[in-house]
Amino acid sequence: MPTQIFSLTTFNLYNLNEPDLPLYKRSKPWTEDEYALKMGFIARQLREMKADIFAFQELWHAKSLENAFATAKMAEDYDLLVPDGHAGDRIVCAAAVRKGLLVGAPTWIDRFPEDFNLSSKGEDRQTPQIAVKVDRFSRPVLHLNVKPVAKAPEIHIYVCHFKSKGPTEIFREPWYEKDKHSKHAEAVGSALSTIRRTAEATALKMIVTNRIKASDIPAIVVGDVNDGDLSNTINILTGQPRYLMGLSLGGGDADLYTAQTLQQYRSTRDVYYTHIFQNIRESLDQILVSQEFYDNSRKRLWAFDGMDIANDHLNTEDHRADGSNDHGIVRARFRYAPAPKVSGADPA
Repeated sequence: MPTQIFSLTTFNLYNLNEPDLPLYKRSKPWTEDEYALKMGFIARQLREMKADIFAFQELWHAKSLENAFATAKMAEDYDLLVPDGHAGDRIVCAAAVRKGLLVGAPTWIDRFPEDFNLSSKGEDRQTPQIAVKVDRFSRPVLHLNVKPVAKAPEIHIYVCHFKSKGPTEIFREPWYEKDKHSKHAEAVGSALSTIRRTAEATALKMIVTNRIKASDIPAIVVGDVNDGDLSNTINILTGQPRYLMGLSLGGGDADLYTAQTLQQYRSTRDVYYTHIFQNIRESLDQILVSQEFYDNSRKRLWAFDGMDIANDHLNTEDHRADGSNDHGIVRARFRYAPAPKVSGADPA
């Protein structure tokens, strides 16, 4: 049933596939025992986070997600959104929506916008030309609409999973020569991953901007963007809006606001992290919201009600051994509380 509190969780499933089915080239399939451990872990997290919307990444098989919700005894409460025929041969973003909230049918966006173009002849005589030829997402973006409150407009949600920061393997490329390129493989591979992730962020930003600019449509971008809160990836997605505009006079028309920052304004200590690599703690899993969810926006419909993070399992060294995931799980809550009309407010 619709409620005045709306919650959303981003959840990387860590290559959730059925037992004995192949994963990445260098990853072993899950055994029956490992699969059972994963089901137990995921079910516990589903019950603990119990959000209105679960946004999933790294799902290989529809049956695996169905089994997880059955194990959690939550199957009757949610509509599972997975592409038709999804049976273990590729990775997709997926979702679970509390029954009664979904509006229309979900879509998976594979291609970049037709007007996407990352090329430039350079801003001055010293700057060489550049062209990036990427035209689709590594993992299709899931787009869905929900309506938690009858008197409020539909919310557009985009579930994404961008290219990781791990170096792209280049030794299979036709131009690769071991003597020339092997010593630079990490740098070149990291650059390629960064360029691909940057292109994906730009393409999604274009899609969201086309939807929300000059429209007052609430939108949320959620998922594993594989970059931190201060990264260029996030800057592209958010537009780097200003925060803490008083008297509900803030808000950017096409900007997005990070739930991490909204939470930090309510805390005296920043302990937000969702991934650990070589002892570096980062926040790779993001919930980004339009001005309709920003407390100090003149267009506010939903007020930020808090954020919860499950990340203790990141301290384990072997995720196969206990069934845990390699990313933290993030839930944000929003309370329906439209901003009051401010008389004489400067719209600029």
